[in-house]
Amino acid sequence: MAENPNLETGEVNLFDPEIAACPQPVYRKMLAGCPVAKSAIDGAPIISRYEDVTWALRHPEIFSSAMDLQIALGTERPMIPQQIDPPAQTKYRKILDPRFSKKRMKELTPQIRAEANALIDRFIDAGECEFDEAFAIPLPCNAFLHLMGLPSEELDHFLRMKNGIIRPQTLTDDMNQVQAIRIETGKSIYAYFEDLIAERRSDPRDDLMTYLMQAELEGEKLSHNEILDICFLFLLGGLDTVTATLGCSIAYLAENPEQRRRLVENDTLLDGAVEELLRWETPVTGVPRLLKQDITLGGIDLKAGQLVTLSLGASNTDDEEFGNAADVDFARERNRHLAFGAGAHRCLGSHLARIELRVAIEEWHKRIPDYSVKPGETPTYSAGIREVQYLPLVWPAS
Repeated sequence: MAENPNLETGEVNLFDPEIAACPQPVYRKMLAGCPVAKSAIDGAPIISRYEDVTWALRHPEIFSSAMDLQIALGTERPMIPQQIDPPAQTKYRKILDPRFSKKRMKELTPQIRAEANALIDRFIDAGECEFDEAFAIPLPCNAFLHLMGLPSEELDHFLRMKNGIIRPQTLTDDMNQVQAIRIETGKSIYAYFEDLIAERRSDPRDDLMTYLMQAELEGEKLSHNEILDICFLFLLGGLDTVTATLGCSIAYLAENPEQRRRLVENDTLLDGAVEELLRWETPVTGVPRLLKQDITLGGIDLKAGQLVTLSLGASNTDDEEFGNAADVDFARERNRHLAFGAGAHRCLGSHLARIELRVAIEEWHKRIPDYSVKPGETPTYSAGIREVQYLPLVWPAS
């Protein structure tokens, strides 16, 4: 483990590869020694206490999501509704939330279950697989593509576009090229959805793309750019975070066989396990916010105009909110984790994510109850949105 954070200076580098592999000890050091730490990369404040992070998420008038990140993410305008604040943001959520309701997402369960088993059929007899590529990527991604009305046979193309924005550093060793990749990828995303909008105008279907073109906001249909800015966000969110959560969850269970056996032997723990693994493995480790006014947190004065990070990962290991937070307890009560955020910007796709995770973990353990990391191999994690990008698993072959 890297010597991080430096409690004397309060600096922490949450993008350190060693920390990405096992961030929880660093989170706990932050909470104990510097609940408002500083990024070792740019000196920006990192807020870690559950109470502070929750308060910030619920006060967008102070901790704003409307910030000048467009260029950094390869976009020409703010993504909707993530990069705008209430009351404008609330209007968009009113037309989007019903399409992602718990009832509507439950209707996808049989399809997700069938897809999970079809994927497992491809590799179960081999007694091994690389979990990310074989299962964690295609299962939630295909469910999302079906929901959007996008062709599943183009998944590799969508993944390249998504990675070009979220993980361009995996595509080049030249850090000077990272921003150039994002800008070019952003152009290709806009171009793709430009063509799809034109296609749906002439050939409407029963999918989310068609809904966006027919939906009305205060009596007016969404503009062309509004649809593009929603689709840009959906492509990134729909193809990444559930994959990341599923991979981290299975990696934990592979490396903690007693916990895995408990879950296999008692399926009543499944819902609690999904929530507890969301808490413990928190894929979206932190979210940026722009301070709109001066404020003091943890005895630290923060100034209007500063860009701060709200550390969802650290807040989810705070003993003040989660008694014995370092214990992964599938029977934990009152698990108010922040893996999906909180307040106005709480994750739009949380109901879909929970269903995908529950079905995936359930079906995997029905078919492959006894598995582990392949001997001699080490899983590889990414930082930021924490994903196990390499997770070789083995099990007794049938």
